[in-house]
Order: sequence, then C-alpha cells, then structure tokens
Amino acid sequence: MSTRHEVTGNRKFISIVLGVFLFALDYSVEAQQAKKIPRIGFLLAPSRSAVAESVEAFRQGLRDLSYMEGQNIVIEYRYAEGKLDRLPDLAAELVRLKVDVIVAAGGPQAIWPAKNATSTIPIVTTGSSDPVGSGLIASLARPGGNITGLSLGGRELFGKRLEVLKETVPRVSRMVFFLDPTSPTISLALNEIQTSAQALGLQIQFVEVRSPNDFAGASQAAVKGRAQALTVAPNPVFTANRKQILEFAAKNRLSAIYPFKEYVEDGGLMSYSTKLSDLYHRAATYVDKILKGAKPRDLPVEQPTKFEFVINLKAAKQIGVTIPPSVLARADNVIK
Repeated sequence: MSTRHEVTGNRKFISIVLGVFLFALDYSVEAQQAKKIPRIGFLLAPSRSAVAESVEAFRQGLRDLSYMEGQNIVIEYRYAEGKLDRLPDLAAELVRLKVDVIVAAGGPQAIWPAKNATSTIPIVTTGSSDPVGSGLIASLARPGGNITGLSLGGRELFGKRLEVLKETVPRVSRMVFFLDPTSPTISLALNEIQTSAQALGLQIQFVEVRSPNDFAGASQAAVKGRAQALTVAPNPVFTANRKQILEFAAKNRLSAIYPFKEYVEDGGLMSYSTKLSDLYHRAATYVDKILKGAKPRDLPVEQPTKFEFVINLKAAKQIGVTIPPSVLARADNVIK
C-alpha cells in the first residue's frame, strides 16, 4: 500500500518538476528571442568620408522609426574605400555574420557583389540607376527576388546634365565624358547621352577610365580632343578620386557638371543629381518593413522624388564662366 502511495507521490513530484522545467525552458527561449537584436549589414563602395552625410541620413531614418543603434539594432559597416575588388569579400563577410538584412550602397558595383553572395538575405539598394535593365530585379512594382530598395534615377539624368551645362555655357560644343566600361549599367546610358548631345549640338568624346591609374591618360586624351567641357559617370572610383578630376578640369578651364554634390563642394563647377541623403533616409523604411516580416520581392522599388542642383560661383570665376541669372535661380545650393 505504501509503495503505491510512494509511486503516486513520485509521479506527482516528477510531473511538477518536469512542468517547472518546461516552463523555465520556455521562458528562457522567449527571453532569448526577446533579447535578439536585429543586425544590419551596410555594404558601401565609396570611402567613409565620401558618404558620411548619406550614412547619417540612414541612421536618422532608423531613429525616426525608433531604432537606436547599439540598443535595439546593430549596424555592421563595411567600406570598400573605392576599391571595388574588395566588395565581394566584404559582402561574403556580412553573409557569414548572418545579418538580417544588407543595405548595398554605392551603385550596382556594391549591389551585384551582395546579390552574388546571398540569395536568401534581404538586400536593400540605394543607388542603381536602372535596376530592371541591368537585371537586378524583374520589375519596379514586383522585384521578384531578395532585392528591393530605391533607384538612383533613370538614364534621363545624363541628358538633364547636358541640358543644364549647355544652358549655362552656350558656347560649349565639345565635351569629354569619363566612364568605366565595366560598370553594369553604363551601356544603358550611352544611347541617352548620345541622343541628348546630338539634340544640343554637342560632340561627345567618350574616354574610358577603369582605375585611378587611368586618369592621367584620360586627361591627355581629353586635351588632345580639344574638350571644352567635362562630365563623368556616377562611379565610386571616380568619387573617391574626384580631386584628380577636379584639378584637371580647373587646370584646363573646363566647364564641368558632375553626378554628385561632393564634387562641387570640393571645388567643381556644378552638379545635378538625385538627393542621396533622401534615398538613404528612405532606405530605413525598407529595413523596418523587412525586419517586421515583409519580403523584398513584394516591396516595390521606389524612384527618386528629390533632386539637387548645386553651383560653385568661386569655381565659375576661376574658369571665366558667368552663370546666367535664370540658371542661378533654379539652384538648390549656391557655393560662394
């Protein structure tokens, strides 16, 4: 009789202990899950200084959505410093860290290494000029894979820069265009540039620049071609080495229009571009949606809504260019 009571008592005791254990285990798992902090991988083609303002805009976008870096979110920054051959390794490193989402910034040069490194981790872009034409996504409305984000702007931006330059300096008839032929999207822009140049009466000389070592030869080719003006393709290598380009333009008194305002802030004549800080700020909303369960394939890629036109009057004076009042009136920022 006592044995039966002892067995019953032992069973009750074991059941209680097992229940307490399972409760504690369940609580422990829930506590660990509650403490899991999302991790963002930030892959950037340019140097840290070149995109400091844009990165801060992204961080502000996260703060606006109640994400505090170091508290309830972690950002793993990886800068290629303009050395594009480093991007595949940096992307692979972020994948090994098992980040929850990768933000690829600095044009298709950063996006493709991220795409090649993972087909499962969501990727948010902030700088492809033609994500559909270059094969990154299926369509703007339904990207279809693990990539979504914001477009840098279509091919029409190249033509717009030529229009602004010709309006500012009507006498210009010969222009040199520095480009990297290995860029995934540059071929898509060439027709737009040639069409716009022909309509404006501009002769365009295309000069290839594949690395910083090519700038000297490119400059000589431009001088030999009697270039009166200059523009360059959006490219992290060009941006990182923009001082060489700016010095060449100033020395040869070339009227120039650039794809980013950083060129003008460092002494260039003009820039017309998508407002990068706005793109980066809006990228935070994509990260938020993905962390809350949205799939990249279902998040439409947005087109830019804000553009910047910047003029440097000091640079204009140095090369003997007078900016027409009608052009000055349209500038978003005038550096004196």
